[in-house]
Amino acid sequence: MRIYDVISYLENKFPLSSQADFDNCGVQIGDVSKELKGILITLDCTEEIIEEAIEMGANLIIAHHPVIFKPIKSITGKNYVERILLKAIENRIVIYAIHTNLDHHLAGVNAEIARRIGIENPQILLPSENTLFKLAVYVPEHAKEKVLNSMFSAGAGEIGNYSNCSFSSFGTGTFQPKDGANPFVGEIGILEEQQELKIEVLVTKHNMTKVLHAMYDAHPYEEVAHDIISLENENQYEGTGMIGELASAMDELTFLARLKQQFHCGVIRHTKLLGKTIKTVAFCGGSGSFLLKNAIQKKADIYITGDFKYHEFFDAEDKIIVADIGHYESEQFTSELIYAFLIEKFVNFAIRVTKVNTNPINYF
Repeated sequence: MRIYDVISYLENKFPLSSQADFDNCGVQIGDVSKELKGILITLDCTEEIIEEAIEMGANLIIAHHPVIFKPIKSITGKNYVERILLKAIENRIVIYAIHTNLDHHLAGVNAEIARRIGIENPQILLPSENTLFKLAVYVPEHAKEKVLNSMFSAGAGEIGNYSNCSFSSFGTGTFQPKDGANPFVGEIGILEEQQELKIEVLVTKHNMTKVLHAMYDAHPYEEVAHDIISLENENQYEGTGMIGELASAMDELTFLARLKQQFHCGVIRHTKLLGKTIKTVAFCGGSGSFLLKNAIQKKADIYITGDFKYHEFFDAEDKIIVADIGHYESEQFTSELIYAFLIEKFVNFAIRVTKVNTNPINYF
């Protein structure tokens, strides 16, 4: 087993193309072709984490937060980032970051928060845009099943809880093979008419290349006529933050006390209580103040996230309770989430969640 095999598994499930524009997910440093010896999972990669990996004999660290965010002009050990990289290089350790591509997934960071809060039927708070495409391809009727099944196997035709979704319509195609062509039917220089099916499927941006290759491989024609149409539909199954409802409403103080206990918060910074019960809950792991307006628009009773600035609390305008539970606190269970995904596939390798608390913030 190579380190690359683990990374390929993760990136197939959480594509790098779904990360935010500002992010730097993926391999941070190291040779992924090396044989896998062990995996250490952490929220943050620190010098202490590198030491822990060395101690357990792991040569792959999977961190939620990238250690490299800003451009690096030299690696001399003058700051903690450079010391981490030097130590990783010296010990042949690969550092891999799975950040906003995990945040944006329907089963990712926010789904874990929803599970721990007790949210029923969580939905994406801010769905992704410009990630859905309609792929239309023209095929002879006898090739329909082969081409469709090939595209389905590559990930086309997925709509929520449904798979193998498509639409087909009959029509007449025309073509005239030129010199040098090798037509499936017809002759050089002769205009041909062929009864064909137009097959339409939904394809995500992340799967498009794979689906196109599958379509080409299965199609009988030398030249495959097809259209790729960008859709303005929101992708309800990918995006930022989540919203859902509690099984039963509870008063504000009871909910906040429960939240503090569940997420081991040193403190919860919140706006004033509104004297209402909590039923609809919006939340976002990490820094999510930018989603406050979306939580208000969706009529959430409370919005939970981290890293709210002083003036941003005013934006609640007594329409919602803002609960800042802390960046680390909101994402602390992400390591267990990654572990659960990996252990399903790599049962014969040492996979461990770090024992180190990497939270740089302490409470007095």
